[in-house]
Amino acid sequence: MFIRTAGERDLAAIRALLVETWHATYDAIYGVERVTAITDDWHSIASLKARLTRPNSEFLVADDGKRIGGTAFAAATTDAKIIMLNQLYVHPACQRQGIGQALLEEVEASFPEAQTLRVEVEEANTPAVAFYRSRGFLPASNTADCGGSSGLPALILEKPLG
Repeated sequence: MFIRTAGERDLAAIRALLVETWHATYDAIYGVERVTAITDDWHSIASLKARLTRPNSEFLVADDGKRIGGTAFAAATTDAKIIMLNQLYVHPACQRQGIGQALLEEVEASFPEAQTLRVEVEEANTPAVAFYRSRGFLPASNTADCGGSSGLPALILEKPLG
């Protein structure tokens, strides 16, 4: 898989990847109905399309020419030295193949002025917590509203860059 910038033609495949990955990851934690509601909101084509033109952001896919195996979206916060990794998801069939690492490295390289990379992670998603911890992220705080509109608690992890 190679990492490239997402385009409008990728949105349906990205949405399908996100819906399947979210159900595989979160159904046991939040239940099918709640996961469906979240993915219908956060991963709608309109929501994904808005990311394509968001200033100071990077929207990436891992693509092998046949399928999109992963996606990441990151954007500068109000403080340009802090980048928020809003999404990094790898399709369940493509996990543990280095795709997440490659997406993460490309995100880091996309913001050369940044000093901190931040991510919100559901604490019960232990594989994700372990992934980020193994790549230098450390617990910084918690939030009661993951993503700013969910009402879901999350661990906030940060990685110093530079």
